[in-house]
Amino acid sequence: MKNIFKCHPGIGKEVEGIVLSANDDFSARYDLDRIKGVFSRPQHKLSGQSYIDKILVLNGSKGGVASAWMLYEMYARNVAPKAILFNKANTILAQGAALANLTMCDRFEDGDITSLLKNGDRVIVNPTLGTVTII
Repeated sequence: MKNIFKCHPGIGKEVEGIVLSANDDFSARYDLDRIKGVFSRPQHKLSGQSYIDKILVLNGSKGGVASAWMLYEMYARNVAPKAILFNKANTILAQGAALANLTMCDRFEDGDITSLLKNGDRVIVNPTLGTVTII
């Protein structure tokens, strides 16, 4: 089993944490209760689960400027994930991650990252090297 996955160089610092993964998209505006720190949209595959201090692994990002500044709001309230990994992130959410000091990577060489990483995996995300390592 492969334990190092290569991606496009990302944003943020190296972090270690537990994976919370779903083959679903992500909107900080519509999918989350940013006060309680849980996925709140009933149709989301992670509905009811806490994202605080997790390494979120999701298909794609959706949303615009509001979603981007909401990442900073989450960071300021200490209800943010440690990192977000996407198959494909949009540029506005990447800018929001940079503002929020949130680690973010996307475009994995080995395929769909939501099927490569499982809930409960402990990983190290190194955005500078563009690697995610299962430990």
